[in-house]
Amino acid sequence: MGTESSETTGTLTALTSLAGLAAERVDARFKGLPPDADGLTVGELAAQRRNLFTGGFSTPVLTLSAERLTHNLELMETYAARHGLAFAPHGKTSMAPQLFHRQIEHGAWGITLAVPHQVRVARAFGVQRVVLANELVDPAALRWIAAELAADPGFHFVCYVDSVRGVELMDAALTEAMAGAGAGGRPLDVVVELGAGEGARTGVRTEAECAAVADAVAAVPTLRLVGVAGYEGEVPQADPERVRAWLRRLVALAAEFDKAGRFEVGAGEIIVSAGGSAWFDAVADVFTEIPELSLPVLKLLRSGAYVSHDDGRYREVTPFNRVPEEGALEPAFRLWTQVVSRPTPEQAFVNAGKRDAAYDLDLPVPQVVRREGAGERPAIGISVTGLSDQHAWLSTAPEADLEVGDWVGLGLSHPCTSFDKWPLIPVAEADGTVVDYIRTFF
Repeated sequence: MGTESSETTGTLTALTSLAGLAAERVDARFKGLPPDADGLTVGELAAQRRNLFTGGFSTPVLTLSAERLTHNLELMETYAARHGLAFAPHGKTSMAPQLFHRQIEHGAWGITLAVPHQVRVARAFGVQRVVLANELVDPAALRWIAAELAADPGFHFVCYVDSVRGVELMDAALTEAMAGAGAGGRPLDVVVELGAGEGARTGVRTEAECAAVADAVAAVPTLRLVGVAGYEGEVPQADPERVRAWLRRLVALAAEFDKAGRFEVGAGEIIVSAGGSAWFDAVADVFTEIPELSLPVLKLLRSGAYVSHDDGRYREVTPFNRVPEEGALEPAFRLWTQVVSRPTPEQAFVNAGKRDAAYDLDLPVPQVVRREGAGERPAIGISVTGLSDQHAWLSTAPEADLEVGDWVGLGLSHPCTSFDKWPLIPVAEADGTVVDYIRTFF
């Protein structure tokens, strides 16, 4: 099967699987959806274009803004193209195949993932290019990857290596897999992960150790070295100077490996990859310094939080704050809750807590209040002081006009721990019309 035929097959698989999501029946598994929608398919419910506030939805319910999702997708597509970057956004953020495909439709080269389960989800929905930003040493997962590579010549998979021991384990599992019935001989593409320094997360700490890992890869037929990668967000005491210094180490490592002939010529290109959601401007700048190498260079950015952005951590650290002339991401999440207790003038409780809202980086922020018959207004004098399992504790100043039954819209911090609490998320237009539902797979 040729590459063009394989890509066509992948597209058909994706359409079939995404259509399958629309055929899924609505039931009690999905929080916040109208009780009278039980038994409808997701597609049938979406076609009804119900209003979030009058269509029977119950609180708490997490929503995504249709307009802001589109804005964020278009902005990062433009940014990557402007800076000559390929883009493989980190899919662990949303684990939503519908969003994976929207990202690819908006120019993404592929999708980055973190663990084998996530790769299986992406493949089930036809994603053809995957970066696994981790060293993969699980034999069962490696056997499955080997089978996928053998069955689909158009499947492009790349993962990290950061130890000689890891290379040995990978080779042992892949050798066994390739010897099995139906397994082909295609090697697995790997990139050496350069760690961001002492105290950082994964990755090889020194250039000499990187060379040892590269030598180990070269010594086995099951792996093929195609580049280098790392995560600048783990640079200790990160600031522009330290981040750029580490990125220049990554670029220099790629150049040194190329000069030493360490990269496999048959790969056709050299991957140099970095980029979380806080420093992608530094990645764009330093990657312009990559010298001409023996093969074309795929400058691969992996930022993932942009798709929804947020009202906390990423609003504060986004590079667009430093380069406002390039645009601005817009927070797309809003968690709608309802006041269920108003025990004192200084305190109120809404019916969403740790089961519903991200809280690992910042507490939710009250943004708007809706009262039946009175419309929507800013949430003045209201703050979240803590979360229980199913309640948010609100502090209310004298100017806060809040009653039992009011809806309170909360902004959230940290997309990765917001998506994972909601298996089916309504996508609403600015007037409250729900036009789609995003299925997540955590």
